[in-house]
Amino acid sequence: MPDRDVTISTIQRELTAFARRARQKAARIHPGLSLVTYTMLDHMRETGGCRGTDLAEHFLLDKSTVSRQTAVLERLGLIVREPDPDDRRGQILRPSEDGLRLLDEAHQQRRATFEERFTEWGDEDLERFSGYLQRYNAVS
Repeated sequence: MPDRDVTISTIQRELTAFARRARQKAARIHPGLSLVTYTMLDHMRETGGCRGTDLAEHFLLDKSTVSRQTAVLERLGLIVREPDPDDRRGQILRPSEDGLRLLDEAHQQRRATFEERFTEWGDEDLERFSGYLQRYNAVS
């Protein structure tokens, strides 16, 4: 059985490689997007829209960082701001039509990449891998 330290080092290396690929793919999806701005845009879609403070809390970022990132998304025409119905002083950030189209295209590209990468994997391997990822991500 492999040494636990070696195994954890391997996991760390492989997850770092995964993150590096994710950053590169974000830039290919749109040259003005970083992985952070892309994931914020995706989170806005998942939640149906949210406030900047919600993004800061979800991603554990400073409000000024969120403000800069959302300004980029707005400049690119990928989000819209709407008055918060619960607090007229606040704004809800939502993906624009262009933002939704970009997210849909990115989802299709990612899906095709996964289909290609997993061609040789059997159903049991995929189910096991899916379960491990869910288990890993469930820990906060």
